[in-house]
Amino acid sequence: MLDFVYYPVSGVLWVWHTVFASVFGAASGVAWVLAIVFLVITLRALLFRPFLAQMRFQRALARMAPQMQEIKRKHAGNTEKQAAEMQKLQQENGVNVLLGCLPLVGQTLVFLGLFHVLRSFQDAHTANYVFSADQVDSFLEAKLFGVHLGATLSSAGDTFGSVAAVAIPLMAIAAIATHFTARFSVARQRETGAEPTAQTNVMNMLALWVFPAGALIAGFIFPVAILLYFVAQNACTFAQQHLVHRKLDAEAVVVSPESRRSPRR
Repeated sequence: MLDFVYYPVSGVLWVWHTVFASVFGAASGVAWVLAIVFLVITLRALLFRPFLAQMRFQRALARMAPQMQEIKRKHAGNTEKQAAEMQKLQQENGVNVLLGCLPLVGQTLVFLGLFHVLRSFQDAHTANYVFSADQVDSFLEAKLFGVHLGATLSSAGDTFGSVAAVAIPLMAIAAIATHFTARFSVARQRETGAEPTAQTNVMNMLALWVFPAGALIAGFIFPVAILLYFVAQNACTFAQQHLVHRKLDAEAVVVSPESRRSPRR
């Protein structure tokens, strides 16, 4: 059903694995780990402009918050008029809701694609999307610190201790990175000075606490390779946030005509 996602994700992963396999060997855990990391980097590069648009979208919403509250007050009880005025306000400020959602949609689709592709690496004699049977076998043989990349805590059995030694630190790093990425985003929201809405408070609470807790819980059923994806994804997101906010801050530094005309003291 989602072959339009699975094949591109598999293709990008295949390209990077082929590159690193030429250096470290096809069944090397390092080659597969780097392939997953560079899949994330490729995704973040493709989503840079939509991510920039998302940040501009969030800042525009913060600027519009007082006007949106006024529209709700003025047209209380008339949802159709509220919706029309909100849409008009968004158009006047160049706000595109779809662009604001694109990075989240893109990240979700790539995660689903990678999870499905890696989960499909089951039989060493069967090809999987763009991967040949030999490459599927190389993934099944690949290890990180002695643990297979496809191993999960929930199905570790007698190897639970060795899998836990790798998976639990990755789970903790992913959860902590998720929390601090959200914390940085919330701090930037507060710097705008806009009054947070009830919806914003709920989303911030989810991002700060529920999503990190979800990363810990999900770590028991996700394979080590997916936990690596979570760590790489959060690290890249955190770095991209800093880069984008620095760019937006530079764009916001505009000398007003009044300040130009004001006499020096």
